[in-house]
Amino acid sequence: MSGGAPLPAECERLAAGLRELKDRTGLSLAALGQRTSYSKSSWERCLKGRQLPPRQAVEALCRLAGEPPERLLALWQLAETAWSGRAGSAPPARETAREPGREPALRQVRAEAPTRTRPKRVYVLSGAGALVAAVVLLPVLLSGTGQDAEVRDSRSAAAEQLSEPGCRGQGCDGANAYDMGCGAQGMVVTLLKQRASDGQRLEIRYAERCGAVWARAMGLHLGDRVELRLPGAGTKAVTAASRRETETYVSTPMTVTGDPNRAEVCLVPAAGGRQECFGRV
Repeated sequence: MSGGAPLPAECERLAAGLRELKDRTGLSLAALGQRTSYSKSSWERCLKGRQLPPRQAVEALCRLAGEPPERLLALWQLAETAWSGRAGSAPPARETAREPGREPALRQVRAEAPTRTRPKRVYVLSGAGALVAAVVLLPVLLSGTGQDAEVRDSRSAAAEQLSEPGCRGQGCDGANAYDMGCGAQGMVVTLLKQRASDGQRLEIRYAERCGAVWARAMGLHLGDRVELRLPGAGTKAVTAASRRETETYVSTPMTVTGDPNRAEVCLVPAAGGRQECFGRV
C-alpha cells in the first residue's frame, strides 16, 4: 500500500464498505495490522479512502468479519477500474501484484485484435471499459443484501472459526477486548444494555472463547467514568478523557470470569451526583 492523490468515488465507496467490516470485527487498527499482512498505517490510509487496498487485503478483512467476499470484491473491481484510468497510461504504483511484463502484453493484444471478445471482457481500463465493468458487476453489488439464507446464517459461524482470539483465560485479564479480537462478531455476546438517566449508553459484553467480560459505553460526557464490577475480581474502569472518546465507544479492560452474569456496569458522572449501576442479577 502506498500513498497518493485522493481516490475516485468508486474507491470511496469501497473504503466505506471496508470501514463497516472493520467495525464488525471489533478490531483496532493495531490489532488488524497484527492479524493480516498489512500494517496499521496502511489500513488507516485505506479505510480513510486515501488509497486503493490490494485485493488480498479486501479478502483478508472479509475473512476476519465472516463476510462472503463477493460484494466487496465487486466494489474493489470497480474501484480498481477507476484507479487504473485516473492517470491515463501511467497509473501510480501500488501493492497489487502483477506479473512482470504483463501490462504491455495486454495492450498489444487489444491493439492487434480489437474485435476479440475475451480480451475486451477481461482487460477493461477506463471510459467505455468502466461502463462494461459496471454493467457486469452491478448484479453482484445489488445482491449484497439479498444473499440466500444459507450464506447469511453461516456468517457468525465463519467469523467464529476465522477470528481466533489473541488471548484466552487469565491471559485476557486486564487486556483490551478489541486488540485481542475478543470483540469480533460471532465471538461476543451483549449480556446487558442500559441507558443512564443523562443518556449515556452502557453495555456488558462477554466472549466465551476468551473467558472474559468487559463494559462498553457510548455517549459519555468528558470525564465520565465507567466501571465494570465483579464480586471477587475487583473493578476495571475507563474514563472519557478526550472529546473523541465522548463520540465513540470506549471499553474497560477485560475481567476473566466463569460467571459473567454476576458482573455489573456503573457510571460515575463527571458532574457529580449519584452513581448509576446496572446488572443482570
